This record gives sequence, C-alpha cells and structure tokens, in this order.
Amino acid sequence: MAMLNPPHPGETIRELCLEPLGLTVTDAAKGLGVTRKTFSELLNGHSGISTEMALRLSLAFGGSAESWLLQQTLYDLAQTKKKFQPLNIQRFEAANQNAVMG
Repeated sequence: MAMLNPPHPGETIRELCLEPLGLTVTDAAKGLGVTRKTFSELLNGHSGISTEMALRLSLAFGGSAESWLLQQTLYDLAQTKKKFQPLNIQRFEAANQNAVMG
C-alpha cells in the first residue's frame, strides 16, 4: 500500500544518500554529472526525478532507476490526489470485464 503523503524524492536523496556519505550538494552534483543548480532544485522539491536523473542516481547511489522513478511517481500521484476535483467523470465499464482485463 502506498503512503498517503510520501516525501518529495529530494528529501530522500538528502537524508539517505548525501548526509550518510558526508557529501555536499556541489560534490554530489559533480559526481552525478549535473549542475549544482539542477541538483539543488531536485533536492529542494522544485523539480522531479527524470528518467535520465533516475539512471544517474542509480549508478551513483544504488537502487534501480525504476525504484527512483517510482518514488517520484508516488509523490506526484499523492500531490495530484490532494487537489483533484472529480467534476463530471463518467466511469466506463465493459460488459465483460475479461475483455478488458484478460
């Protein structure tokens, strides 16, 4: 079950990757091959993990690129759910669910 309010992945990177290794934002950005500004925006929640950044994080800190992207997706989904207003959404259902799900 997904967390209702997962932290932005930047918080996770700061707490689980930078702090334990004693890395500065500048050193980590250099090691990842990105600008300090780009990395700082991610850490501070002003940008998200792209597919490219997910590969960089995977190679630098471990974990799969997919797991980094999943963190971002769960965060984004939680943010969207907070502000989503189901205005006039029609639910569509197949007469035979197996036709869709099978």
